[in-house]
Amino acid sequence: MTHDGGLSRFQKRMKAVPKAVKEAVKPALNKSGEELATTMRTLAEVSRDTGDLIDSIEVTEGGQKTPPYSQPGGSTFVPENAVAVTVGNMDVRYPHLVEYGSKNAPAQPFFWPAVRTTKKRITGRIKRSISKAVKDNWGSQ
Repeated sequence: MTHDGGLSRFQKRMKAVPKAVKEAVKPALNKSGEELATTMRTLAEVSRDTGDLIDSIEVTEGGQKTPPYSQPGGSTFVPENAVAVTVGNMDVRYPHLVEYGSKNAPAQPFFWPAVRTTKKRITGRIKRSISKAVKDNWGSQ
């Protein structure tokens, strides 16, 4: 028997979480995604040329696909109980050049500074939401 590092135990516990708890966390996830996207848009104002980059920042809820050609990762399926914030689309394929710079243009970071700035607040909001939902709904399946 191989040791899976506790993965099977974790998966078993996650299956036991009632649907009501999962649904109760969605508003906190969506609010956190919107907060992160707003911070990114604010930080991207420095690099504003046409505004296309700022307009391409999107929040994708769980169960949906991110826009094609978005950064990071292109079009991907967002799992349930998750939110993805992406930058870029079919017309805007240069967010990485703005973030990291190029030989001809200096870096104007907006993505990772926004993540670092909001991470603690977002993590706290989601943890509080999960704790409250578990306390309120653990007995009901």
